[in-house]
Amino acid sequence: MFTGIIAEQGHVLSVERDGDASATVRLHAPGTTEGLALGGSIAVNGVCLTATEINGKDFSVDVMGETLVRSTIGELAPGDSVNLERCVPAGGRLDGHVVQGHVDGVGVLLEREALGNWERLRFGVPPNLARYIAEKGSIAIDGVSLTVTAVSEAHEQEPWFEVGLIPTTLAETGLGAKSTGSRVNLEVDVLAKYTERLLAFSTHAPAAGEGEAR
Repeated sequence: MFTGIIAEQGHVLSVERDGDASATVRLHAPGTTEGLALGGSIAVNGVCLTATEINGKDFSVDVMGETLVRSTIGELAPGDSVNLERCVPAGGRLDGHVVQGHVDGVGVLLEREALGNWERLRFGVPPNLARYIAEKGSIAIDGVSLTVTAVSEAHEQEPWFEVGLIPTTLAETGLGAKSTGSRVNLEVDVLAKYTERLLAFSTHAPAAGEGEAR
């Protein structure tokens, strides 16, 4: 589990792809590799990946085809910066919100506006994800835990949402450098997804205890 509080920006050293089936990405990240063991979990732009090789301040991760399809990891190229977060230890401080590292889809930056020392960003969102995004709710954008400040109406065919970025977020994450048209990984609040799934069964499944063998 992660919290959406970015610890470091690393950069991509190489990307080796096996078509659309898989890829191996090698990254440089001095802070992230400290104490990192093989098999450790790392969120790379919000995607939970496993360290498969560690060499000093560099590490590698393997990416399966499903992840390449669902996220922007497959678009990475040498020199690109990425947001990095190690998994939170048991008993650790939850500063952001519960982030699983399971990307739900890709959004597109539609607008950004400077408002004093902070900025307003509007993202287009896939229609199938819009229902999980609520004003004042939480969302992870490229692994960054943010609060939703505005959402489109439910009937809009091209849904969007907005977030505000403070100077620290602009300076210490990759979101500060995103331009209009940039694609980002989105993970919606897991509670919303589980709630919808439970409600889908509520009118069909027997109540707890019913149907048990006696």
